[in-house]
Amino acid sequence: MRRALTLLLVGALALTACSDDAADSATTGQTATTVDGAADTTTPGTTTPDAGSAETTTPESTTAPLPPDPTRPYELFTPSSYVAGTPMPLVILLHGYGASAVIQEAYFQVKPLAEEQGFLYVAADGTKNIRDDQFWNATDACCGFGATGVDDVAYLTAVIDQVSADRDVDPKRIYLMGHSNGGFMSYRMACDLSGRVAAIASLAGATFADTEQCAPDEPVSVLQVHGTADGTIAFDGGTIPVVNTTFPGARTSVTTWAGYDGCDGTLEPTGATLDLEANLAGAETTVDEFGGCPAGVSVQLWTIAGGAHIPGTTFPDGSNPLSAGIVDFLLAHPKP
Repeated sequence: MRRALTLLLVGALALTACSDDAADSATTGQTATTVDGAADTTTPGTTTPDAGSAETTTPESTTAPLPPDPTRPYELFTPSSYVAGTPMPLVILLHGYGASAVIQEAYFQVKPLAEEQGFLYVAADGTKNIRDDQFWNATDACCGFGATGVDDVAYLTAVIDQVSADRDVDPKRIYLMGHSNGGFMSYRMACDLSGRVAAIASLAGATFADTEQCAPDEPVSVLQVHGTADGTIAFDGGTIPVVNTTFPGARTSVTTWAGYDGCDGTLEPTGATLDLEANLAGAETTVDEFGGCPAGVSVQLWTIAGGAHIPGTTFPDGSNPLSAGIVDFLLAHPKP
């Protein structure tokens, strides 16, 4: 059981040795912040908010509740193009089971994209369960395993509130992306915070098996990316051993969300193909999309033919088209 679960980020764990270098990449404008705002360090080149401007709200003036555990840190990256008073999108990255924000960033490499495209970026950490593995308490399937009382929805909501107090966040462009357990948690946030979350992207995650546990008030754009050879969170759905929790497959997840979103069409191929997997030759990924969705809302499935649970994301030229594609999808779908 433990070996199967820790396979969620084994490939990324191999990057740990170089994670310090990855964390240092694109450091222009980087800000490290704790949940309670106690620590705030800025590297040279950062455009920081003017604390005296009318457009900037300080943490002291917000009435938003702090997370359940104010000692849980997160990292806020502020691109050098940030200007106080001009709202920016916010993207939150959620790590896989047993991984961390540092490992997930080393794998996804979102910071360079945040700097290039101009969005605020948060990499957050879950808590540890009885197995001493870091996790997100997400859906009915994944992944508390004995520590399911953790309210990660409240924690991440408070992170959004805190970042919005510290920076000018565009309220129509708040996004979450996650891998595996982080993908499950992205779905959970779309369910519970649909009024604020514009879009989510899940790599190898799944939505609730019990559809009655998710009742979004507003449509949320959804991107599911999944490999057909995923041996951990199977493309067609399955059961997590020992705990015996069942998760839906990739097609079921997006079909469920198309229903939530009020899409009255079917899942159809767009004809587009993508080359997202560095270990597979050619454009191995097909793009399907639901028709009949409300204006501005999209529900898509990107199927990586032969893709594993941890796709090879970094190409020989150093590019990461998977992360770039996910970010492009998110930024293209603000709240209507």
